[in-house]
Amino acid sequence: MREKVIELWPEINWIENDDLQEKVIDCWEYAIEKSALSPDDLRTIPFSLLIEDCKISFMNHKRTTVQIAAEIAKTMKDNFGDEVNIDMDTLIAGAILIDIGKLQEYEIVNGELTTSAEGRMIRHPFSGVAIAHRFGIPAEVQHIIATHSKEGDLGRRTVESIIVHHADFVSFEPFKK
Repeated sequence: MREKVIELWPEINWIENDDLQEKVIDCWEYAIEKSALSPDDLRTIPFSLLIEDCKISFMNHKRTTVQIAAEIAKTMKDNFGDEVNIDMDTLIAGAILIDIGKLQEYEIVNGELTTSAEGRMIRHPFSGVAIAHRFGIPAEVQHIIATHSKEGDLGRRTVESIIVHHADFVSFEPFKK
């Protein structure tokens, strides 16, 4: 399974801290093993069930979010220098993990992708944090998972969380009808 996770997520190699990189891989291995979805399904299922006839795949959306977040952070560092402190490993790990809980949110019924009973009760930011915590992912990364969507609107976001939040919405909003 490890090879499949790395194949799905070449951006994992952007994480310089080997321990964090391994923990991110462990999270994805666990989530896939507990999911009704296979790694191949992640390449083909729509990234959102909220968008009718969505043609953008889960992995396409997810990888785009990571790439946009990294570019935003790089641009901010280039332009603001020491005035902004961005931990790239935290940002990348968080961006890779923000939707990991969706693997527990989905199920396949009669060949159709749908929201599971668990997914209707517990949205993916919460299940994602639970998975990350299970594997010792640092609190700074868990914060990004917890605050990347509307659930984080009432709290204070770190700079890494702000970047990932906006990168996620930039690769989501254009597809809403």
